[in-house]
Parts: sequence; structure tokens; C-alpha cells
Amino acid sequence: MMDITAVQGDITTQQVDAVVNAANNAMRGGGGVDGAIHRAGGPAVLEDCVRRFPDGLPTGEAGWTTAGDLPARWVIHVVGPNHAAGQRDRSLLLSCYTRAIEVADELGARSVAFPLVSAGIYGWPKDDAIAAALEALRAADTAGTAVTEARIVAYDAATYDLVRAALERP
Repeated sequence: MMDITAVQGDITTQQVDAVVNAANNAMRGGGGVDGAIHRAGGPAVLEDCVRRFPDGLPTGEAGWTTAGDLPARWVIHVVGPNHAAGQRDRSLLLSCYTRAIEVADELGARSVAFPLVSAGIYGWPKDDAIAAALEALRAADTAGTAVTEARIVAYDAATYDLVRAALERP
């Protein structure tokens, strides 16, 4: 059974098996969560991205790299849809979480920290980003994932409060 929790803080400091990175298609670092993970993880993360994903990743997909200097063992990179650029297919957002859990299962990761994929600079409406995360994680739990802990990490208090409130609803 997966325990889904809300955490306020910095995803790069989470003591979990894997952290999920909201990456861009190129997989070469960027802003927001992606930039923070690359900075904290050090050059090993980028080197592994270049080696493992020479052509990047399509939207809705996931892949893993070393976590470099992060406390986690792996980084699971997902590419969310860019709502601000007109990518509004919600199934691609759901796929990010589903594929991340599948990759976690392949790696043997039992604890995973997630950001709210696409809810930053990509402009996905925060309430729906939270709903999509919970929908996909709960479906993965029902489907029998071996992940036992999923943390949704909110950087700011307002987002944390929204995630916590959504978790309290049935």
C-alpha cells in the first residue's frame, strides 16, 4: 500500500530512493525544479542525461539517471506538457506520474519524491496539477506498484496547503 503525503520543502534535499525531475524534452537542465536538481546533483546528472538520452525524451515519458550528489539514489526525469505553449492533453500529464512509478518499480525504488509536474513555468493550473498527481498515484497504488511512499513536495506554503487539502478529500 502506497502512503501519499504532502511535504513542504526543497525536493533536492529529500531522503528518498528517487526524486522526480520535471524536465524539458532536451534533458539538459533548465529552470525551476529541473535547474535545482541539476545544480544540487552536480555534473554527473547532466553527464548521465547526455549518455542515456542523446535525443531527449518525448512529452509524457520518463527515464532515470544517477542522482549525483543528491541524497537520493536516482533521478527519474519526466517531461510534462507545456500548458502555457498550448499543450493541454491531460493524459500526457497523467502519463508522467504513471511512467515515473513504472520506472521506480523497475529500479526497485520504494520511496519517491514528486514535484507538481507542469505546474511551474509550464503553467498547468495548480488545482488540476494536484488532482492529476493524486489520480495517477492512486491508480498506480491500486494497480499494485511496489512503491510504498510517494511524497508530493511543494516548495511554498500555499501550494503545500493545497496539496494537503486535496489529500484530505476522499
